[in-house]
Amino acid sequence: MKTLKCLIYAVAAVSIMLSCSGNGSEETAKEAAPVLVSATPADGAADVPLNTSEVVLTYDQNIKVLTADQSKITLDGGATISKVNAYAKTLTLSIGDLAYGTGYTLSIPEGVVSGYKENQEATTALKLSFTTENEPEDPGTDVHLSEDAWELATQLGLGWNMGNQMDATSGNMPSETAWGNPVCTQQTFTNLKKAGFTSVRIPITWLEKIGEAPDYKIDEAWMGRVAEIVGYAENAGLYAIINTHHDECNKDGRWLDLLKASQNADFNTETKAKIKAVWTQIANKFKDKGDWLIMESFNELQDGGWGWSTTFLADPTKQCGILNEWNQVFVDAVRATGDNNATRWLGVPTYAASPSFVDYFSMPSDPAGKTMLAVHYYDPSEYTIGDAQYSDWGHTGASDKKASGGDEVQLNATFNKLMRNYVNKGIPVYLGEFGCSMRNKSDSRAWAFYLYYMEYVAKAARTYGMPAFLWDNGVSGYGKEHHGYINHGTGAYMGNSKEVIDKLVKAMTGDDTSYTLESVYNNAPKF
Repeated sequence: MKTLKCLIYAVAAVSIMLSCSGNGSEETAKEAAPVLVSATPADGAADVPLNTSEVVLTYDQNIKVLTADQSKITLDGGATISKVNAYAKTLTLSIGDLAYGTGYTLSIPEGVVSGYKENQEATTALKLSFTTENEPEDPGTDVHLSEDAWELATQLGLGWNMGNQMDATSGNMPSETAWGNPVCTQQTFTNLKKAGFTSVRIPITWLEKIGEAPDYKIDEAWMGRVAEIVGYAENAGLYAIINTHHDECNKDGRWLDLLKASQNADFNTETKAKIKAVWTQIANKFKDKGDWLIMESFNELQDGGWGWSTTFLADPTKQCGILNEWNQVFVDAVRATGDNNATRWLGVPTYAASPSFVDYFSMPSDPAGKTMLAVHYYDPSEYTIGDAQYSDWGHTGASDKKASGGDEVQLNATFNKLMRNYVNKGIPVYLGEFGCSMRNKSDSRAWAFYLYYMEYVAKAARTYGMPAFLWDNGVSGYGKEHHGYINHGTGAYMGNSKEVIDKLVKAMTGDDTSYTLESVYNNAPKF
């Protein structure tokens, strides 16, 4: 009796052939090879977003890939594969370095992917092709180019975040020194100005400093300390941003709960009343301050999943729609207090302050026409705020030493979109936060790529017309969440931060025409 062996050939996501042959001998039948069910991007896909960071292949049964065979998986077209992960029925390939309007072909040779069981056949060769989106066209003369947005970007320039200070808490009670930073002083801000910063963002958490309904009276001592610090910035000749920070719901007991508001209309109404009351008080406190003071509605409002929770992904418009409502309440409340608040610049964020969700964002109506878009940039987060296990970033980095995605191509695509859709249409955009956990200078490779990342982000922000605010939490050393640059009590440099800050100042304020984003790119580290 002859035993038939079946080989399943999967060519791309949709081409499957079945070939059977007898071998003329008696042997134990093997189970069929896994069959490819779907691929993302699909075979033949066009206009694939430039920030695509993964190719995901799904099979009809559990699979495995031998470690020795992973290097045989290739992506032609100039892209890289930084990680191969087989789990259950899914094979995920982390990719990077995609370019505009380019065709890519993923190749997996015969026998590399097999069923998880020992007696299963391995799959045959697979090829999957896709093409990325085209580079955005020049906006042309039909788009109004506002000098206001570009001028404001130049004026705000390089900013500094006084993080883990007025946004620090013990429980839900705000406390300036709760997270280890010293009390800030006038000297802090004076030295910031000397270092080359032109702006400061002062994150402020309010929480238990807000009284009960219906007045929601803010604690006078806390408001007074905020006013004192704002005065330090004014005395130093710095632009300043104040906001509500860490009042968001990604921790228990926070009142700005987008998820709850999206599910409970009564709670949403109550929250909007509280937003109005809180911002009316803050605005009245500072109504006599000039345009150098900017008010920012919220920080990184999200439901705790940073845009990847099941609830959010089911319908992003629900929570984003609530945030759009809240931003409008903020603008209306500030404008209603009159005096300089009728015309000062205001900032409003996207969901999670992420550029990824700008498509769900709506600019609030503003009679003064002076509202800015606030976003943060920490891409790729595995490199910038993770455990710092990656030493490299950018096009010259080694694929096995980089986090997936987030290289120069993605950064430029993100910033270009913000410039075209907002800055060039007269709506200023600012990076309320950017940065990267400090690297150990004794590791020359890691330090070189770290400096390159910081310089490139800052130079790109300047190139695309966006001021940028360095995140500084005062934590010295190097590793995860070490963002200490300036001593919050004295304004002195911390560790090796002067070298970093000098590069940022040059990138954001330098006028040398030969010093461009391209020249920074061309001088990327080479090891």
